[in-house]
Amino acid sequence: MKMFTSVPDVFLYRDFVDFRKSINGLAAIVEQQMRLSALNGSVYVFCNKGRDKLKILYWDKTGFALWYKRLEKDTFKWPKKLEQQSMNLTEQQLHWLLNGFDVLGHQAVSYASVAL
Repeated sequence: MKMFTSVPDVFLYRDFVDFRKSINGLAAIVEQQMRLSALNGSVYVFCNKGRDKLKILYWDKTGFALWYKRLEKDTFKWPKKLEQQSMNLTEQQLHWLLNGFDVLGHQAVSYASVAL
């Protein structure tokens, strides 16, 4: 499923985030630490310390939306050596990240089976 008809600016927050934070806490990170407007329609991507969960926050002109994704058997390839607080991603890099690829090195995630 596509979230957007056209993907706006995408910003990846470098540091790991406490995933007890929801919309208000993540919007505060965008405003205070990233020094960006949470209301400008951009997409903000956050990762937990275990790197197996992502949260995506965006404003869609009627309110905030928060997407959550959890990997079952692997971890997200989160960029480690960023000089800045955030990294701007292209639409393709966002899709790579959501599909388990390294946005910088393109390392694929592979699954053998799903344990339920």
